[in-house]
Amino acid sequence: MNFRQKWGMFFATGCYIGKSSFAPGTLGSILGLPFCFLLSKIDLPVAILGTVIFIFFAIWIAQGAARQLNIKDPGCIVIDEIAGITVALLGLPFNFAFVIAGFVLFRFFDILKPFPIRYLEKFKGGVGIVLDDVAAGIFSNFIIRVGFLLMNL
Repeated sequence: MNFRQKWGMFFATGCYIGKSSFAPGTLGSILGLPFCFLLSKIDLPVAILGTVIFIFFAIWIAQGAARQLNIKDPGCIVIDEIAGITVALLGLPFNFAFVIAGFVLFRFFDILKPFPIRYLEKFKGGVGIVLDDVAAGIFSNFIIRVGFLLMNL
């Protein structure tokens, strides 16, 4: 493994947290929360741009790591969970209620993968690894926003 591959694996596994035998996807989602906090402190258009850039970075990194491990969607890759939780909390206040709601909903959709989330896993490489988590994040964000609107009617 060369230097570039080592760094790629480091990022893909969320600083090696993905190698944990206990709930690597959940731990990867938790690892994404500081990034979500930082994005919550900047203007929404810049946060959206940062999230989109991160998603492309995650696809590229996941692609390289999956190729290196020779596994379609290795469980140790958690950069997709970081991207997904980022989408789940994008544009929402970073407070206890929103973070817990976003985290729980994101993990729910990421684990159950209702249609069309499961369909996105069929894409090859990094795209398939990351896009199902992004879709789970979109579902979560949408439900939180609808719930918030309904509570404020």
